[in-house]
Amino acid sequence: MKHPTLILSTFLLLLLLLLLLSISPPAHAAGGKWQLLQQNIGISAMHMQLLHNDRVVLFDRTNFGNSNLSLPDGKCVGNDCTAHSAEYDVTTNTFRPLTLLSDVWCSSGSVAPDGRLIQTGGFTNGERRVRIFEPCTGCDWKEIENGLAARRWYATDHILPDGRQIIIGGRRQFNYEFYPKSASTNKVFSLPFLVQTNDPDAENNLYPFVFLNVDGNLFIFANNRAILFDYVKNNVVKTYPQIPGGDPRSYPSTGSAVLLPLKNLKARSIEAEVLVCGGAPTGSYIKATKGTFTGALNTCARIKITDPNPQWVLETMPQARVMGDMTLLPDGTVLLINGASNGAAGWELGRNPVLNPVVYRPDNAVGSRFEQQNPTTIPRMYHSTAVLLRDGRVLVGGSNPHPDYEFTNVLFPTELSVEAFNPDYLDAKYTNVRPKIVSSISQAKINYGKKLTIRFSVMGTLATNSVSVTMVAPSFTTHSFSMNHRSLVLASENVKSVGKSAYEVEVTTPASGNLAPSGYYLLYVVHQQIPSDGIWVQIM
Repeated sequence: MKHPTLILSTFLLLLLLLLLLSISPPAHAAGGKWQLLQQNIGISAMHMQLLHNDRVVLFDRTNFGNSNLSLPDGKCVGNDCTAHSAEYDVTTNTFRPLTLLSDVWCSSGSVAPDGRLIQTGGFTNGERRVRIFEPCTGCDWKEIENGLAARRWYATDHILPDGRQIIIGGRRQFNYEFYPKSASTNKVFSLPFLVQTNDPDAENNLYPFVFLNVDGNLFIFANNRAILFDYVKNNVVKTYPQIPGGDPRSYPSTGSAVLLPLKNLKARSIEAEVLVCGGAPTGSYIKATKGTFTGALNTCARIKITDPNPQWVLETMPQARVMGDMTLLPDGTVLLINGASNGAAGWELGRNPVLNPVVYRPDNAVGSRFEQQNPTTIPRMYHSTAVLLRDGRVLVGGSNPHPDYEFTNVLFPTELSVEAFNPDYLDAKYTNVRPKIVSSISQAKINYGKKLTIRFSVMGTLATNSVSVTMVAPSFTTHSFSMNHRSLVLASENVKSVGKSAYEVEVTTPASGNLAPSGYYLLYVVHQQIPSDGIWVQIM
């Protein structure tokens, strides 16, 4: 008979082994803080875009019924005297109603080089509309009827190096078009890849993930695979392998994706990597419509899209997530936020909200890249959004998994609040290392491939070998995808002291519109991985 102590030791060893096997890959200690900004802005922030006047345009849809925000001066659109769009002023934490004349439900958009929001498509009377919002005091939406050649619902927009935007896909639209139009582009162009990735009864290829590659071609991901596409010649340049496992990552099996920060921008060959996270296993959408809510995917897939022989590398997240958002942060990390751990995108189809954001550190070793953050108390389910603000906070809003505004007797009431997530780099403990930009001034105009000197201050001791400059293009965010979002790291070429606690860093701006399409960017100085407040720059 074995000694009781030996039996107990063996049992404890087995118990420990089982515990270790059950734990997800290591996630560092929780960080970050939450701040409720507005309990009720009157509408649900299904779509959001930060503009260069530090105001966020947000909207839901015009056929939800009456919102909780009245149009000004007794104005009505038909029988509806309430707003379905608002402008949120980040600086003053105030908002005002905006007037939409057509339905923007599940639409898309991007910001033109001159700073105007060009917003496209939607539902019913909005499906071929182009809407323009100029960031100026008291301005409102302007709409162009039949501004699109095809109906666009659940499409994706991307700004191009020449300043035009391309609008790709949408429900039953296996094609793309451009805006503004010219004589040669006033039509649609076929994109068979969208036919090939269309699943019967589920689609799983709406709101495709689109990124401008460093060679000027477009990386287009839909369902579980991707292509590199020459939109000028209407030609597939490269076909990427399917993500291992083959599960869908696109709407309604909604994951999210980002182009990881571009670095070494003066190199002869610049690498570009895409990260796709979350989604729902094959069949989840159909099962959810029948009341069975499958566990979401708990993996991210990462690929070097510039490699001659690119392959996906899978990583495991601390928790499964569907309908999550991914936001590029100024310190070079990625924030995963919002969503659910079961179900799919669609009316009433998500369960078990994921309240903890996660920070992904792309430069860490595999297995140590995820850091779980402190949780919110507000579920952000279907139709939630998140955008980076100039001060480094992330604005979070939305969540309405219902065909109408529903506030009672439902699992997840329509959410009219907006809150801010403050990443750990904003903590007061970093005050002495946090840089503060002194000049250039905000709204500065910069050119391609030029030297740029930025003066900044640091209260504590400066680590000259730990200074860089980051440019971030703000995103048009809806349905778990941040369109046009990109980050460029400008390496420090020279850092020098110019006075007490005052320094200058010299960098070279991106060489072309293939790296940074013309327009407004947030520019940050980063010191020891702690970013300054941003300033706005317009690259031309």
